[in-house]
Amino acid sequence: MASPVSPEFPALVFRDATDADVDALVALVESAYRGDASRAGWTTEADILDGQRTDPEGVLEIIKSPDSRLLTVERDGEIVACCQLEHRGDHAYFGMFAVRPGLQGGGLGKAVMAEAERQAREIWGVREMHMTVISVREDLIAWYERRGYRRTGRTSPFPYGDERFGIPLRDDLRFELLVKPLV
Repeated sequence: MASPVSPEFPALVFRDATDADVDALVALVESAYRGDASRAGWTTEADILDGQRTDPEGVLEIIKSPDSRLLTVERDGEIVACCQLEHRGDHAYFGMFAVRPGLQGGGLGKAVMAEAERQAREIWGVREMHMTVISVREDLIAWYERRGYRRTGRTSPFPYGDERFGIPLRDDLRFELLVKPLV
């Protein structure tokens, strides 16, 4: 079911992903984070991770999970962005956020994040959004801070040795928890 379009981007349609979207969503996420194609945008992880960011099984798992949604954003019938929302009791988790590299830097990501926060608050009634970000991604963390997220200082280890999450190019990677009130 598609939700109302964003006022900042009236041509956007927000909807839940379906099985038919899996290949397009994997391609989008990979293009935003891995390899040379990702360097067209500013969210690239190509200097810290090689290999894959996700795979069809991981995307399908999110789509099928009863507590998760993969919010898919279309413009003119093409998928241009996505993010995962997962209901975790008193808060929601925000992840797998990707914007097509050539469209980054124009406010689309901010609009997607605002819609994701609105939906988590209105559909699940949560009062807080959580996310984890690779701690060495200072530019990305600063972007989230400008959107109201705060660093908690709580970290968790990067899954070294599990190539489903990429092949690390450095040995100091960990995830930091960022939190934002949704009131």
